[in-house]
Amino acid sequence: MKILLIGEYNALHYTLKEGLEALGHTALVVGNGDGFKKIKVDVKFNMRYNSGLLFYIKRIIYKLTKTDITSRDIERQFNTFKKEFTDYDVVQLINESPIKAHPKTETKLLQFIFDHNKNVFLLSCGTDYVSVKYADEKKFRYSILTPYFEKKGTKKAFWHALMYITPPYYALHRFIYGNIKGVIASDLDYDIPLNNHDKYLGLIPNPINTDRLKFIPLDVSGKIVIFHGINDNNYYKKGNDIFEDALKIIQEKYGNTVKIVTVRSLPYHEYINTFNDAHILLDQVYAYDQGFNALEAMAKGKVVFTGAEKEWLELYDLEEDTVAINALPDAQNIASKLEWLILNPEKIVEISKNARAFVEKEHHYVSVAEQYVNQWVSHSES
Repeated sequence: MKILLIGEYNALHYTLKEGLEALGHTALVVGNGDGFKKIKVDVKFNMRYNSGLLFYIKRIIYKLTKTDITSRDIERQFNTFKKEFTDYDVVQLINESPIKAHPKTETKLLQFIFDHNKNVFLLSCGTDYVSVKYADEKKFRYSILTPYFEKKGTKKAFWHALMYITPPYYALHRFIYGNIKGVIASDLDYDIPLNNHDKYLGLIPNPINTDRLKFIPLDVSGKIVIFHGINDNNYYKKGNDIFEDALKIIQEKYGNTVKIVTVRSLPYHEYINTFNDAHILLDQVYAYDQGFNALEAMAKGKVVFTGAEKEWLELYDLEEDTVAINALPDAQNIASKLEWLILNPEKIVEISKNARAFVEKEHHYVSVAEQYVNQWVSHSES
């Protein structure tokens, strides 16, 4: 099959491409590289006018004319390559704003995709209308909007999520759902809001290239290294403030036993290697399941504090704290779990091995690609 993957979130689509190619298919990944992460893509749309003096000029132009010059520039770039975006067996959008343009421009460009490709699918991965609305209605026990409800940060700080429930993005959502063959969720945080939706095709786990990510056996004879990677744009959304409070407790109590490493907003190719020497990695708090970064760290054999809720344990028939550590929005609880691992280093070694085995079994990029192909074929028109 010939497959077009539009948009990128972490390295999900590019890893899926690798799995598809291993199965004998061809795939093209188009996108902006997920911003500062600079993820590899085949056709890149550069996001201009989003920093420095040009950003302020852009804002003035928008206020005066309602024209978003970044979106105009993306449209120009799209048109340069548009002949390459036609006649695919399958097209998949990474989420409801895969091109990262203003909703009106996004609609215009996606209309071209729908007009020139019969079988377009949507991936619920990252924020979108359905998942944000579910969180906004407080149907989760906790969610990425919990810190917003607790007044940690301004509405502007959470706009990257809240924008999806505004009228322009709701209109974009309706347009996309009116044209796709179906929607697939990448993990439980998107599966749960989509349950019983007539377009929902089910959950397919994130694809992880365990051939490229080598398992690193852990030596716990020295200091325990705890790694905390912060994305400044998502500081409260990921619960980084809670992790930092937990680390203060650990530093005070076990400062001679542990080494704490913190990095901020690194490009992907740097980030993926910065935690090689770590035993424990702090990923995110407000999640029920693991996202891409957590799974890649688990593939390397790290003990990851992330989403590992009871729904996830039931789905994969696992025992608590055997594969990943569920990071609750409670600094004292996280500190207690860290203390348990520090005092029982043999558990670190055990969980490390279990984490790698779990990712190989449930997230191997080739077997995951096969699941995508099966769903696409089942719901495509010839």
